[in-house]
Amino acid sequence: MPAIANRMFEEIHPGDSASATRSVQPSDARAWANAFGDAGPLAGTGNGQAAAGIVSSLFAALVGTALPGPGSLIRSLALEMKAPLPDAALLTTTLTVRETRAAERLVCLDGICAGPGGTELATATLLVAPPLAPVRVTVPEQRLDDLLERCRGLKPLPTAVVHPLSADSLAGALEAAALGLIVPVLFGPEAQIRRIAAQAGLDLSGCTLIPTADEADSARKAALAAGAGEVAALMKGSLHTDVMLHAAMQHEARLLTGRLLSHCALFAVPTYARRVVVTDAALNIAPDLAQKRDICQNAIGFARALGIATPKVAVLAAVEMVQIRMAATMDAAVLAKMAQRGQIVGGIVDGPLDLDAAVDAQAARVKHITSPVAGSADVLLVPNIEAGNMIYKNLTFMADAQMAGLVVGAKVPIMLTSRADAPPARRFSAATAVLYADALARDPAAIQPMNVD
Repeated sequence: MPAIANRMFEEIHPGDSASATRSVQPSDARAWANAFGDAGPLAGTGNGQAAAGIVSSLFAALVGTALPGPGSLIRSLALEMKAPLPDAALLTTTLTVRETRAAERLVCLDGICAGPGGTELATATLLVAPPLAPVRVTVPEQRLDDLLERCRGLKPLPTAVVHPLSADSLAGALEAAALGLIVPVLFGPEAQIRRIAAQAGLDLSGCTLIPTADEADSARKAALAAGAGEVAALMKGSLHTDVMLHAAMQHEARLLTGRLLSHCALFAVPTYARRVVVTDAALNIAPDLAQKRDICQNAIGFARALGIATPKVAVLAAVEMVQIRMAATMDAAVLAKMAQRGQIVGGIVDGPLDLDAAVDAQAARVKHITSPVAGSADVLLVPNIEAGNMIYKNLTFMADAQMAGLVVGAKVPIMLTSRADAPPARRFSAATAVLYADALARDPAAIQPMNVD
């Protein structure tokens, strides 16, 4: 968890600056409108005042976290919008100290909000009272934007982009390459890929193309390349998921580790202060106890790769008590005991827990649940794919959550991008793959420990 410290008036000087980068999506305008009653976005008549509100909030957040930091008070903020906010774009806000006013103990800041390529979208002037006492706070990671920052300094991941026969799948791979996350190797019919790229105005000059006959051939050749170490990750293009995973699971691909493959989705929900991993919402339909153990161990490794030293896993069920006639509660209790006995390692596992008790400390207290996981779960292990898929879709489409997802358990991370995924989900998933692959290379025993029977 990052630590945030403030700066006193005497520590601030003209020319000091601070910056932050955030991903802003169209849903942010809707959320702002819902919170403050702006009819424009809600009625579909444009952004209304949402753009100005969002940019003002970005400047205010930078004041509260960096310059001067926690305990600061904004006395005034004058904002000038220079251009519309682009959809699903990375915005960089910067504050620079123009002057300090000793008599009033105030700091005057100049703000700039820039879009992709440094395009100036807004400017601001802020008058801020720095904090009166030093404050240092530790806060849990919430947004996913810092995943991109954590990838800076890591080498781009050579990635097989499997059968990218759509403008979206090509654009997603190229954007990840432009951000320095991956080096794309495109597996698919070359003439079709080049035609789609030309029609969409996409530049393939930085890509290697491996010609294939069809989607099955694309999946097979990409999996073989990953098994041979020619690429270090797989990214789904526009083929069916089962075709891609079937190829990855073949013995000749040499990608299997002896553990079940499972999907982990990392979510950042605007109204919830912690990130949370949901597993498995995409692959395993009705996992038995042995499969749930692998899903649990995979998720612990995934969370550790993203910086959670000891992930807390809540094994979910409809109730928090063991009920003989509810198989999910029995499985949860056994998984918790297996973790106590060292058959699941690297994390803290408890269950059964219902969803409210897993994520809300007050709910756990009201229900008199004593648990090291309740109220602070890092991982939500669902009983079946129906439950997982509903949580996944609810968070994505109704809660405006940021998401990054990977299939783990193989020798390389597998990115399963969907046609419905927004561009941020694609780039966050690529960043997650980079971090996972780096952690796996540095400490494979921590990320993929051998099964303990």
